[in-house]
Amino acid sequence: MASNGPSDAASPLRTSLPTHGRSAAATLGEMFQRKASDAEWLKGRTFSLVYPTGRADVDAILLEANVAYMFENALNPLKFPSLATMQREVVNMTSSLVNAPSSSGAGFSSGGTESIFLSVLVARERARVERGIGHGNIVFPESAHPAFAKAAFYTGLEARATSLSEDFTADLAALEAAVDENTVLIIGSAYGNPHGVVDPIEAMSNFALDRGIAFHSDTCIGAFVLPFLERLGIEVPPFDFRLPGVTQMSCDVHKYGYSTKGASVIVYRDAAWLQHQVFDYDVWPSGRYRTASVAGARAASPIAAAWSLMTYLGEDGYLDIMRGLVTTVATMKDGISALPGLRILGNPIGPLLTFTSDTDDIFAIADVMDDHGWHLNRIGSPNGLHMMISPLHGLYAEEFLTDLASAVANHGPSRGIGAGYNGR
Repeated sequence: MASNGPSDAASPLRTSLPTHGRSAAATLGEMFQRKASDAEWLKGRTFSLVYPTGRADVDAILLEANVAYMFENALNPLKFPSLATMQREVVNMTSSLVNAPSSSGAGFSSGGTESIFLSVLVARERARVERGIGHGNIVFPESAHPAFAKAAFYTGLEARATSLSEDFTADLAALEAAVDENTVLIIGSAYGNPHGVVDPIEAMSNFALDRGIAFHSDTCIGAFVLPFLERLGIEVPPFDFRLPGVTQMSCDVHKYGYSTKGASVIVYRDAAWLQHQVFDYDVWPSGRYRTASVAGARAASPIAAAWSLMTYLGEDGYLDIMRGLVTTVATMKDGISALPGLRILGNPIGPLLTFTSDTDDIFAIADVMDDHGWHLNRIGSPNGLHMMISPLHGLYAEEFLTDLASAVANHGPSRGIGAGYNGR
């Protein structure tokens, strides 16, 4: 798997700052030449990382907002009050979407990983202050995003991953058995990244409520999907603050909210809990330093882009996009299921699905799809191919299914799981 970790400072390939600068034409020419080898997401070839609508009006709004706030710094809202206002409205609109109560509080973050980190931090601090827990743990099904384990690593908590049921949702018995008097947070996904299925959030959050433990409903993917599926009359299991045991939720605007990276919202049932994620330092000669995010200096353009797009689309706009997306997902599901040996895993509720083959090496099929330029993520246990379908894919669904049929019929030995990269 590829790494984005620290570079090797001793590498002979290390690049030095050029002695003399180059012209803009030469610099940009080389940049675009390098970019030509990247995945062609504009042609629907990727199934994660980018979530394009395929609409020129949406792209124009995002471009204008990003350019308008390219140089501002979201670190100090007193200097840029427009950012403070837009950020407040983004978190409020998102909170309303997931039915947060009037007593709730929310913060803006750079993405799902930071929202999850902040949630785990707040759970740790609440447990320390309210329950006297010094060395706690968090419990989650193994399908939960690795950001929870990462957050536990950074905050000094033990991470306990539990097994899944046959339908790939959380095994309730296994999860409950892993919880003890030092558990500070229980996590469920609505819906999960590996298979697109919704954990039994109601039962999990009720258990957490009975034990007096915080419960995180992770809707980094689902926050801008499930509410609109409900509005279209599609049955959705309970997943949000309408459940009394749900204490916090992570909601990415830059996934199916269609904003540019990085925009996410972390919502808490009680606004008072926000104090636990605030770092406040008042002995610095340069003045008081107070932040509610991991980063200090923050890009302003994600705030502007999220606000602009959410305001531009409104509920009607998101519903219109969802109608088309539901049709595209149905086309993909039917086409995949019709091919010999292929089977969709679990019961995915939204535009994320994973499929396997009962007769062929699914990674060998993936290799052929790679050669056709399609970038499907590989997953294991069981082996499968993972798709996060975006509205743009509606233009390319038939082409994809044609190439998939060819890959099923004509493939060689697998090059292995290493041919794909599952990071986000």
